[in-house]
Amino acid sequence: MKYRTLGRTNLRVSDIGFGAWGIGGSMWIGAQDEESVRALERAIDGGLNFIDTALAYGDGHSEQVVGGVVKRHPELMVATKVPPKNLVWPARPGVLIDRVFPYDYIVARTEQSLKNLDIETVHLQQLHVWSPEWIGADDWRRAAEKLKRDGKIRFFGISVNDHQPESVMEVLRTGLIDVIQVIYNIFDQSPEDALLGLCEELNIGVIARVPFDEGSLTGNIRPDTTFPPGDWRHGYFAGDRKRQVWERIEKLRPLVEPHAAGLADVDLRFCLSHPAVSTVIPGIRTVKHAEENCASSDRGPLPPQLLQELRKHRWVRNFYD
Repeated sequence: MKYRTLGRTNLRVSDIGFGAWGIGGSMWIGAQDEESVRALERAIDGGLNFIDTALAYGDGHSEQVVGGVVKRHPELMVATKVPPKNLVWPARPGVLIDRVFPYDYIVARTEQSLKNLDIETVHLQQLHVWSPEWIGADDWRRAAEKLKRDGKIRFFGISVNDHQPESVMEVLRTGLIDVIQVIYNIFDQSPEDALLGLCEELNIGVIARVPFDEGSLTGNIRPDTTFPPGDWRHGYFAGDRKRQVWERIEKLRPLVEPHAAGLADVDLRFCLSHPAVSTVIPGIRTVKHAEENCASSDRGPLPPQLLQELRKHRWVRNFYD
């Protein structure tokens, strides 16, 4: 496992992190706590030291599972997120911050996360959505300052709205944001346009999320793929989206297979090939996932020629709508 510095936090994090949405036990159907814990332990054995969770993942269940593992491994670094009070993802234009992140709410939800995790301080607290209209609001600024002052959090960040990297450009220049988390993968290369360069300039840590495009970039989503009842991917891959994905993946396979251990491997290494990225957080639910994803760290960035070819596979669309 290789390690990188998480921007100006100076935290040394594994460049493969643990995305803990799937182990929350809801929306992603099939997660079992015993296997989740085994997956976490196997990832830690492989050198992983950074876990990203959120209060919204299983209404705190993901945090509780993570907390049980952190108790045995206090050296782990944990990031979590404050869910929007109105429970609307992503943030909508015209909605005032007092409906989404009022001061008292940010503080209370952070304390709830600390209780779930059974720790006194979380390394990174993030707002789970963001609107550029809130940049001048006092609520989130005061909450971040209080939580740092009281020793409840060490650093503060934003989880950027789906496919909207430009939405945080202005707030990063305030100096109040230590880390951002953003969708970045072979299909969504939009953070490269301006955001990643600004993060390098300002020394802001970058967590790359959704490296597999919710599963499509693993190559396992076929036109006839079905999902269990209640699994949120029913909506993400609705209509003819599975066919669209499959057609694009079939064009990618011959390009990447000579250079990597598989599509998932090249997805992770694509993210790690950009110097602004501190860590990438694939969703991990099984021991097999943990072993395969952690192994990508040792293989390093992709060859420049392959990266150049992958640039041609950028796909502008939003399946979250």
